[in-house]
Amino acid sequence: MQTIKAIGYQNNLPIDNEQSLQDITLDKPIASGRDILVEVKAISVNPVDYKIREGRPAAEGEYAVIGWDAAGTVTAVGEDVSLFSVGDNVYYAGDLTRSGSNAEYQLVDERIVGHMPASLSFAEAAALPLTTITAWEMLFDRLQVPVSDSAANDSGSSENANNVSVLVIGAAGGVGSILTQLLKTRTSATIIGTASRDKSVQWLKDLGADYVINHRNPLSDELQKTGIAEVDYVVSLNNTEDHYEEIIKCLKPQGKLGLIDDPKSLDANPLKTKSLSLHWEFMFARSMFNTPDMIEQHYLLNAVAKLIDAGEIKTTVAYNLGAITAEHLRSAHQMLEKQQAHGKIVLEGWSA
Repeated sequence: MQTIKAIGYQNNLPIDNEQSLQDITLDKPIASGRDILVEVKAISVNPVDYKIREGRPAAEGEYAVIGWDAAGTVTAVGEDVSLFSVGDNVYYAGDLTRSGSNAEYQLVDERIVGHMPASLSFAEAAALPLTTITAWEMLFDRLQVPVSDSAANDSGSSENANNVSVLVIGAAGGVGSILTQLLKTRTSATIIGTASRDKSVQWLKDLGADYVINHRNPLSDELQKTGIAEVDYVVSLNNTEDHYEEIIKCLKPQGKLGLIDDPKSLDANPLKTKSLSLHWEFMFARSMFNTPDMIEQHYLLNAVAKLIDAGEIKTTVAYNLGAITAEHLRSAHQMLEKQQAHGKIVLEGWSA
């Protein structure tokens, strides 16, 4: 059996412990059914990585391999595969219930994989899948933000776009960075992002945010400074509990709140007076439950690849930490745990 390089863990340890992520070898997997086997060329790191590393135990005597963002080349296909061929370059986030992308080769269901943007490097492409799927599903599946006329024509949608406003909390992170661009490209919405550091503020302005406000201050006060009293949508990407009362103040009656983080508790009763609705986005839901519409993630990744190759959206890479090694991956986890990063952190290539 041929072996491959990978990075894994056996115990849930703090990231400053060298055993928290280790360089290991595994048996090379074999593609069957609708799975494709991808030679992983680059990966990126998301908060879900360190949350799983901290909380999900490995099977006794085995290593757990995590990672949910990759770009690479198809090297083998299962007998039921119809969307890809050997040699195709692809990008994808993968499936939370399966072995992850921190390995030289990975099996992934073709229905949650997209053709990689031709204009991007593997590292640039690896930064995108998880955050892209999360942002797209949040905006257009959960909140149903209306698309602009031009985007509607491109996507076949007949929905009529109104000039709406969207407040994005934590907009400079990985999801916010692509979500801001999707709003700019596919809608006519006024985009208000939140950030507290000068570097993050400029990052958001460069991505197309119309206004950037400081989430360290009361959001309703900050929003007033833009001349906008209330917004139609709030997308909360982190610290929802801390901002919850202010979010409700900022939303128009019949507005919509979407969130992706993990508040310990959230009382829905305060939403009633304004008839506000609450929407969760969890991009792994489709693959985890093998939903009938799982292939929608394939379609949306392909749609975003076209936007990227047309120059309408750019990659959200902010840091390239070098080769895919346990040492470099621990550094990436540490940056995310300390909330020190804007954009995405990528690693590229396997050391000899």
